[in-house]
Amino acid sequence: MSLRHKNLAHASAVAAAVLALTACGNGEDSATDETTPAAGTEEASGDSAGGALSGDIAIDGSSTVTPLTEPAAELFMAENPDVRIAVGTSGTGGGFEKFCAGETDISMASREIKDEEIAACEEAGITYEELGVANDGLAVVVNPANDWATCLTVDELNAAWKDGSTVQSWSDINPEFPDEAIELYGPGTDSGTFDYFTEAINGEEGNIRQDYNDIGEDDNAAITGVSGGTGAIAFIPLSYVTEAGDQVKAIEVENEAGECVAPSEETVQSGDYNPLGRELFIYPKGESISGKPEVKAFAEFYVNNSEAIAEAAGFIPLTAEQKQEALDQIASLGGR
Repeated sequence: MSLRHKNLAHASAVAAAVLALTACGNGEDSATDETTPAAGTEEASGDSAGGALSGDIAIDGSSTVTPLTEPAAELFMAENPDVRIAVGTSGTGGGFEKFCAGETDISMASREIKDEEIAACEEAGITYEELGVANDGLAVVVNPANDWATCLTVDELNAAWKDGSTVQSWSDINPEFPDEAIELYGPGTDSGTFDYFTEAINGEEGNIRQDYNDIGEDDNAAITGVSGGTGAIAFIPLSYVTEAGDQVKAIEVENEAGECVAPSEETVQSGDYNPLGRELFIYPKGESISGKPEVKAFAEFYVNNSEAIAEAAGFIPLTAEQKQEALDQIASLGGR
């Protein structure tokens, strides 16, 4: 995982930016208007706990969701100094393993929970709620010197990345491309980004060629690799592209309608950037939401402040419909 996603200093900077955003507001539907009850824990602690909140909250999971969760936790602890929140990063798959083993209160995920993970949780008696906290896109990035791959189709990406691929140069993908050696970078198998990309592009989670450069949970390593090789290519969360500046270049991907679409907030929220747009989630444990007031209060706080947190951390906010759905799920207090 990147230093940005792990560094407490970054979480503090995002938290400060969130406070600035909520203080300034943005018109009628300002963040201040939406988040005041949660930020002050008036609604969460007063109604749920009957007083000051206290206790420990254990969170683990996706490295992509971590830079949203860390500042949310920091802000919440500032409002509730007797609550301690520990945020770990084991990847989406690793996080669900801990969650379904009963080791955490909340699991972070950059994809929906899998059938086998649902079964593991059911066997252990773990119930949960699936709450959206932001949107993100997977960007396909190349070296800035690459002036030939401006838009790739899913078939072309599949040719390069699928298990058993024999592609060694860009000309193997498209004869109009130069005979430039191709270097591929991507996250490891515990990453939700890995799961999402391999299913969307290769048709099956985990389907990927064996000789790509596995960067584990460190998406910045992919940026370093791509910036250092003219023929390099990688798939990374869209949130990293802005941070990378001119080190890498995000290319367009042909969507289901046959249109070349660049990844952006607008194209992800509208659904035009398919199949590589996605929603990011947290999964609070049903028992924790109903039995630990601090967990329910934090979940409410997180969703209520999700727009400001997402914008400050470089992610794409939930739509109004997604946000209301998450709040309704919290209010239901039920686990699956």
